[in-house]
Amino acid sequence: MKHIVILANGQFPSSRVVRDILNNADVIICCDEATEKLIKFGIVPTFIAGDMDSLSPEIQKKYRSLIFKSECQETNDLTKAFNLAKTLSPSEIDILGATGGREDHTLGNISLLLDYAKSVACPVKMVTDYGKFIAIHDTATLSCPVGRQISIFAFDNSLKIKSAGLKYPTDNVIFDSLWKASLNETSQESFTLTLSHPCGVLLFFANRK
Repeated sequence: MKHIVILANGQFPSSRVVRDILNNADVIICCDEATEKLIKFGIVPTFIAGDMDSLSPEIQKKYRSLIFKSECQETNDLTKAFNLAKTLSPSEIDILGATGGREDHTLGNISLLLDYAKSVACPVKMVTDYGKFIAIHDTATLSCPVGRQISIFAFDNSLKIKSAGLKYPTDNVIFDSLWKASLNETSQESFTLTLSHPCGVLLFFANRK
């Protein structure tokens, strides 16, 4: 069982906490052009995944033994990397560099976390310099320090979420816009979200200032 890090080609991690995740990974899978950023940082990836359309010929030649190439246009490079990670007996998967850069890439990558978390038994999270995203698909109780800022994003306006342990109750929120349950805060050391029916929900935990 391995701690696997996937490095996407968005904003390269700059915080010490996120760089420690990168440095301590058992396996690092780079998405295509992110390889050059990682090598410049001083680490050679374990694998390189993607369609190789943006990775320089020089890097492709030098690290050809590490490359898992897929030209499928139905999935992006992040999903290609995640599909590879699933075959490596992961104990946990952290996705870094998935935000920053083009906003459409950022939104697409974050939304994919719902699919990724549902497809593996191990924990999956998307970590940025500002916090982390996780996905849940049913009622859940999560531990978290008091005063941690939490945002909840759902994509089903028929969904009801009863909350306990949050500063602002979500019981009457209609999830018809992404801002509706953002910028909440924990009031206890754990909080519970009770979903009216199974549904994909994204949670963002902001780093404490």
